Amino acid sequence: MGSGGARGPTMRKGLSLSGAALLLLLLPAATAQQSPGAACSQNTNRTCQECLRNVSCLWCNVNKTCVDYPVAKLLPPASLCPLSSARWGVCWVNFEALIIAMSVIGGSFLLAVAMCCCCCCCGRKRSRKPDRSEEKVMREQEERRIRQEERRAEMKSRHDEIRRKYGLFKEENPYARFENN
Repeated sequence: MGSGGARGPTMRKGLSLSGAALLLLLLPAATAQQSPGAACSQNTNRTCQECLRNVSCLWCNVNKTCVDYPVAKLLPPASLCPLSSARWGVCWVNFEALIIAMSVIGGSFLLAVAMCCCCCCCGRKRSRKPDRSEEKVMREQEERRIRQEERRAEMKSRHDEIRRKYGLFKEENPYARFENN
């Protein structure tokens, strides 16, 4: 396996899904936002709830600090706070658990969509192509039709022989004898 090349796109999808879910989880926290002028550093060494009243703040459980959220990046850098200790919006959700949960949910959703697409495609292929039992029935019908035509031709030739024998055979056009002369 390569050095993580196959995991790159999957991680990005998981991060974008987790970012969207994080925003949905934090909508209630946005309504309780403090005035934009309040600095996050004022809430250092207090409680997580006090810090996160301002949505632009990030709480770090390791050192009990309240810092401004780095809006230039989706996730806070590890130098600022480890993901397992970072809280934003609500105190009971850390970034690490959120990323893992959203990746699992996103992967399950993509897998379900892929399975539905495969089932739909396989169902269409089956409906276009007759299965073995239908092919067998069609083959038997064709064989019966061929045997019936053979029997019909055989009966016609037998009846024609009997007509010739007793002089009952009619020419197709009685005037054809005169046209050839």
